[in-house]
Amino acid sequence: MSFGVEVKNELCRTAVSRRCCAQAEAYGVLLYCNSFNERQARIVTESEAFARRLPVLFKKAFKLTFDCLPQGGGKQVFSITEPGKLAILHQSFGSDPGALALHVNFAVLEERCCRAAFLRGAFLAGGSVTDPRKGYHLELATSHHSVSREVLALMRELDQEPKSAQRKGNSVIYFKQSDKIEDFLTCTGAPLAAMEVMNAKLERDLRGKVNRRVNCDAANLDKAVEAAMAQVEAIRRLEKAGTLITLPDKLREVAALRAAHPEDTLAQLAERCSPPITKSALNHRLRKLVELGRKS
Repeated sequence: MSFGVEVKNELCRTAVSRRCCAQAEAYGVLLYCNSFNERQARIVTESEAFARRLPVLFKKAFKLTFDCLPQGGGKQVFSITEPGKLAILHQSFGSDPGALALHVNFAVLEERCCRAAFLRGAFLAGGSVTDPRKGYHLELATSHHSVSREVLALMRELDQEPKSAQRKGNSVIYFKQSDKIEDFLTCTGAPLAAMEVMNAKLERDLRGKVNRRVNCDAANLDKAVEAAMAQVEAIRRLEKAGTLITLPDKLREVAALRAAHPEDTLAQLAERCSPPITKSALNHRLRKLVELGRKS
């Protein structure tokens, strides 16, 4: 089951209790569905949970039944074409059936709970969200450009900051930030899905930190190996040139230890000295050996 399906399933578990919220949710559905005009209201969905919810929602909101119900799986189509029923829908929201463009009637969305229900309906009918393990993207798409602009303003009043775009004749409102998607899902009634987005982000951040640490450790190891090889090569040059035997005891001791233990870290090599010395002191002596080796 995809994440988008899980989100819509969770949203559809929200009880259809208050009539004002049922009307607000149905309003969101109608403004973001396949078609809503003076001739028909047509809702197309592949979500089984949403398909089960629609008849209950419209019965609670308007005491109406659909004129056409889906006959099977796949894309399920609900429609209302009877003029009397369409008149009730348009009158409920104060819309003009013959108007060239639909608009959002904010008077029916005064309560915060009704605004959340409206956005839930809009998402169920015209929304999608990607799996947070693959990326962050949630959007609402409608063919009604005026509606999209007004919903954008509505969402900003709810302290949400989506972006907008035009795509293939549709107006799209979208989020690409995980925390904004979490806020939207929580607002509309899907807190479990919001938690899953949060967990996916934490997991991604943790994996990124681990990868950066591993890469950093690998880079440091590479540098240490290159340094050790340069030190061993310098010691061989000094030995071949007969210079090594003339060096001070401390340098000859470090040279012997490095030649015998080329894989040791500075800390391990410093402990082998007699008496043990600091990493800084050891590093100074090794740099001196490398410098002398270049001159040999």
